[in-house]
Amino acid sequence: MDIAQAATKDVAITIAAAQSTSVPLEVAANVQEHLRFVEAAADHGVQWLVFPELSLTGYELAAMPKLVLHGDHALLAPLREAARRTGMAITVGAPVDSGGALPSLGAITLRPDGQHGVYRKFHLHGSEVTFATPGAQAVHLQTLGPTHIASAICADTNHPSHPASAAQAGARVYAAGILTSENGYAAEAPLWSSYAREHHMVVLIANHGGSSGGYVSAGKSGIWDAGGRCIAAASGAGDWLVIASPSATNT
Repeated sequence: MDIAQAATKDVAITIAAAQSTSVPLEVAANVQEHLRFVEAAADHGVQWLVFPELSLTGYELAAMPKLVLHGDHALLAPLREAARRTGMAITVGAPVDSGGALPSLGAITLRPDGQHGVYRKFHLHGSEVTFATPGAQAVHLQTLGPTHIASAICADTNHPSHPASAAQAGARVYAAGILTSENGYAAEAPLWSSYAREHHMVVLIANHGGSSGGYVSAGKSGIWDAGGRCIAAASGAGDWLVIASPSATNT
């Protein structure tokens, strides 16, 4: 696993993007891979770790109804224990219950105190509308220490109103798990930079480390400071941990 790390005065806690590679449909195997990232993140003092979109299942839309997870699910017990033991909040990607016929694409945050938060993707993209229910709330704000963090999932970041609503609600970090290709990344990275600059908040993007659901991921997970500058990023695909902290040594 490669590490990219930077210091910035724009964060009060140490945050990180986990650029992991998912085994299709194998939640238990992916939990073990997530734990590898958690241990590496703990070694670097990370307090909030964010994984890619549908990181625990892979981007397997048609299979989502059979893979629905929740914070108390038995398969997530090792991650819950890791959050408690390390004092780290861990945001993972998975299908979640929507209350309707179709699941939602979710970001589940497992907190050190045993509490769980769930964000449901608000803006669906392409064939997702056939397989998923959009979330009802655009803004999902959580707090760790002095920092308010807003969750996002992939296509949410293509809609300027989404980060704007997060900033208006008080977010200082806008954290998104995504799956995007080289072409997608080229179009989207300037948007992420502009959101950071316009709203004076840190933007964290966690992309997949490898292909998933037929998409070839660009990797290049990164963190943009409140001035819109990319301060730490993966150089491409593969397994990376991208970290920003109040004080750090570039790696």
